[in-house]
Amino acid sequence: MKGSCLCGAVAFEVDKIPESYRACHCTACRKSGGHYWSAFPVANADFRFTEDRGLKWYRSSEWAERGFCKECGSVLFWRAFGGDEISISAGALNGETGLSIREHIYVADKPDWYDITDGKPQKPVWD
Repeated sequence: MKGSCLCGAVAFEVDKIPESYRACHCTACRKSGGHYWSAFPVANADFRFTEDRGLKWYRSSEWAERGFCKECGSVLFWRAFGGDEISISAGALNGETGLSIREHIYVADKPDWYDITDGKPQKPVWD
């Protein structure tokens, strides 16, 4: 599976993707992307950059950082410091994926301007 940012200054390949992903409604995800953020984790061993000239990392908390394209602004990645996986924005993948939402997390932080109506599990935090 291949993916990229909007302008192509960050591109990547993933050997395996899961069948489902989490939709995160936390404040940090909403502030970084403008809405809730849908992402799936991939083992570092199954992930590689094919282009990273636009890649920039931002320390978004004491324990994690977010990767984005400094050219077009696409929010692409999230990873915990010292972890063995990277979370990839589902929207960054090219073509059909077969992915579906598994659950919604941090719904306690969800704003009032949208509703979650897909019937998937909703967790107040991520446990």
